[in-house]
Amino acid sequence: MDPPVDLNVVKQDILVGMVECEKRCLMQCTKWLAELNHGLSEVTVELRGNTALQNVHGGIEDGEYDSYLLAKSYFLVREYDRSAYFTRNCVSPVPKFLHLYATYMSKEKKRLDNMTDSSVVSSVSHAKDFSELLSILRTEHSQQSLDGYCLYLYGVILKKLDLTDIAVRVFVEAINAEPTLWSAWLELAPLVNDKRMLESLKLPNHWMKSIFEGYTYIELFQNDEGIKIFEHLQKNGFSKCIFIPTLLAIAYSNKRDVDRSIDIFQHLQSVDPYRLDNLDSYSNLLFVKDMKTEMSHLAHKVVEINKYSPETCCVVGNYYSIRSDHYKAVMYFQRALKLNPRYLSAWTLMGHEFMEMKNTNAAIQSYRQAVEVNKRDFRAWYGLGQAYEILKMTFYSLYYYKAAQQLRPYDSRMLVALGETYEKLNKVADALKCYQKAYNVGDIEGVALYSMAKLYEKQGETEKAIPAFLKFCSDEKLIADKASLCHAYMTLGNYYEKIEDLDKASYFAYKCLDYEEMKREAESLLKSIANKRAHTKATTSATAATQPPGTAKASEEGKPDDKVATDTYGGEDMEMDETNLSKRIDSALAEEDPGSNEMAESSGIHEFHMEDTYDVNE
Repeated sequence: MDPPVDLNVVKQDILVGMVECEKRCLMQCTKWLAELNHGLSEVTVELRGNTALQNVHGGIEDGEYDSYLLAKSYFLVREYDRSAYFTRNCVSPVPKFLHLYATYMSKEKKRLDNMTDSSVVSSVSHAKDFSELLSILRTEHSQQSLDGYCLYLYGVILKKLDLTDIAVRVFVEAINAEPTLWSAWLELAPLVNDKRMLESLKLPNHWMKSIFEGYTYIELFQNDEGIKIFEHLQKNGFSKCIFIPTLLAIAYSNKRDVDRSIDIFQHLQSVDPYRLDNLDSYSNLLFVKDMKTEMSHLAHKVVEINKYSPETCCVVGNYYSIRSDHYKAVMYFQRALKLNPRYLSAWTLMGHEFMEMKNTNAAIQSYRQAVEVNKRDFRAWYGLGQAYEILKMTFYSLYYYKAAQQLRPYDSRMLVALGETYEKLNKVADALKCYQKAYNVGDIEGVALYSMAKLYEKQGETEKAIPAFLKFCSDEKLIADKASLCHAYMTLGNYYEKIEDLDKASYFAYKCLDYEEMKREAESLLKSIANKRAHTKATTSATAATQPPGTAKASEEGKPDDKVATDTYGGEDMEMDETNLSKRIDSALAEEDPGSNEMAESSGIHEFHMEDTYDVNE
């Protein structure tokens, strides 16, 4: 949203939208608009004589008003059949929508109540349930007699029947007719597959479009784009609208900036302490950071607010999960799904718990249902890949890891998992590409280089493995898996010992002494290095001893003139250190006493012998 927004226009639009949605019992949309309106409380709009408030009875004929009021009261207490019955003959826009909406809600409630197993999202086709309603809406749509709200309802039913392309067109029509109907924007967002499709949609040039684009970018994991839009909105007067910082927190969470995301959620808790929306995402972050105390406080707080909401059950499930009480965690996630069978977080988290309990089949079932609810849930695809990997069904595993990687192309965890699967299928080139890309995009777990080096090592390409091992070991403090680090050190030590680079070999061997499992192997390597050093010194000394005298003399004569000035005690440069001083004393004594010369010689031999001996524990 590049041009500045007129906040007075925005507030007027919100008031109109709230009145229209409240008349039609679209309570979630009314709530969202009311929250947005409250965030703009500093913007004043004249209420006396305001067209929005004068339009409270608009769209309802006088003769149908009593029936409408009765039907609305029944709808609000969830008596949907009674509400639909008393508006069956109404023709004015508001009672007509209420009739269709009550009919839809009645069918949906009965379908959920009749589900024998809450562990499936959709046990039977929706077509049978909604056939009559669909027929009415299709006929009226072809006659172009549906308003924006009825178009929204038509789109919801088409989406349930997986008629995605038609649903997208109908939602776009509904949005163009009623731009403040947030429910239509929200239903459209999961149907947008990529940025190109988002840009090609013929949406109205309305301030709501920016909010929708930011929301959809975050749904598509294009977090930077979404953050840019919402930060722009914050600067243009929407800073107190609670929905926007919530989405920013989710975007930062997607970017793995967990601390920043937690800070935003904590600020939102202080602003609106009884808000339950998105608290499941907050509890996930606390779980990742292993913040047990904060998780405990949050769980007790949400139970006090509303014990029987899906969000509360999810938070409590995470609380038990962080305490490793997986059975109770599953129980609470199942309770959340009883309350809302399409609650995505509960399906995915329950899959994770079943994996912890080693119940692979139940985990697969949960992850499949999560994918059924939202095909863009990369965690569910990744979980399916892990489950089939445990079952040693490698081709299945590859399929699901690929799906997860396509959703998160710059997440190194997906790439490493894909690489390991290719490695199992003996597709070495593909595996190496995955590991290399995982390292390039920023290796979260720090295992890509090690896996790549191990694969090179396995293929016998040691020269390629060594640089990867060296990079892997370059920052040892960041490596969590010490066994991998120890193996890398040992491999490097053996390699350098083999190529006679004994200093480097010794350095890496000493590093391995810190790890109990590799200590003996490291000590053995150090002994081997010590023996090689001793052998090298002995060979050098033997070569010097067997050298013909003429060679030494010739080399003396071949020295440059500027180095001819030598001292009288052995032709070495004069240095005032302890070694030369001892030589001078020995020479002086030898001149005075010939007998002591033999002792000096024998002492010299003895000293040479000691110097040649190498301590293996060096």
